[in-house]
Amino acid sequence: MIRIAVVGAGGWGKNLVRNYFQIAEADLRYVCDLDEKRLEAAESQFPGIRTTSDFDALLLDTELDAVVIATSAPTHYSLAKRALLANKDVYVEKPFVLDVAEAKELIKLAEDRERILMVGHLLEYHPVVEKLREMIKSGELGDIYYVYSQRLNLGTVRQDENALWNFAPHDISSILFLLGKEPVDIAARGQSYLRDGVEDVVFFTLTFADNSMANIHVSWLDPHKVRKLTIVGSNKMAVFDDLEATEKLRIYDKGAEFATDYDSYAEYVGLRFGDVTIPYIKSGEPLRTECMHFLDCIRDRTQPLSDGYDGLRVVKVLDAAQRSLKNNGVPVLLD
Repeated sequence: MIRIAVVGAGGWGKNLVRNYFQIAEADLRYVCDLDEKRLEAAESQFPGIRTTSDFDALLLDTELDAVVIATSAPTHYSLAKRALLANKDVYVEKPFVLDVAEAKELIKLAEDRERILMVGHLLEYHPVVEKLREMIKSGELGDIYYVYSQRLNLGTVRQDENALWNFAPHDISSILFLLGKEPVDIAARGQSYLRDGVEDVVFFTLTFADNSMANIHVSWLDPHKVRKLTIVGSNKMAVFDDLEATEKLRIYDKGAEFATDYDSYAEYVGLRFGDVTIPYIKSGEPLRTECMHFLDCIRDRTQPLSDGYDGLRVVKVLDAAQRSLKNNGVPVLLD
């Protein structure tokens, strides 16, 4: 069994604790948090686990194989670095870190010490996203013209990270995963309505070398709860609505076709309206799949799907979007 410590038992950390407690291949050895009430709740809900508020003490356990970090984003770099230096395999929740240089440093440290480094990009383990990636790679959707996503809610207002860094990693990671390429520039606009300097709503666009685009809208100040991704291709279009209970993916056989024999522009470009299909996709909890993948990578010493480099790609986009945001939407080039 693989011995795991989960650091951070708050909002999302509780879900990681639950999964590693339930997975037979894992030995959840520690839950670590600075909040005693969270530790008491974990002890009550998951009998037999050990709790601690001393992160460095658990790193001294030579039998501990891996550390799962689900603390606040500003602490990710420091905790991950200390865990890697203690020769532990490391999983870090999104966002990976808040600085490109820090991401590169952690990748090199993990490679130098031959440690597994994985980033929590949950949607890359979602069965619908996997299905969409297969459809794109096979050419079923045709050339991808543009993608847009919405991640909206009237929810918790954060103090240490804005809506861009808190919400957008999900959408950035899934879009880069689906398209298999990185953007050439980023342009972002947003506003801080509730707290100075912490943007509640952000709109930003990724432009790619082939002129395809992706637009992302994130907000925790919205009347609707929305988790939706739309892909427009030359052959078909697809909509992934993660809030749908069962019919999460719809494929639209719609598009514009160009005629070879025409007398007017209206005849040259014609619209095609076909069927709407709802593919059957086996359901499952993406987080359980992600946790199992981390355990598999530890056991087999293989590179995770969402490895440090995947985390770096997302941080580069977030960093560029943040710089554009501070410069009133001026596009920022990516290396």
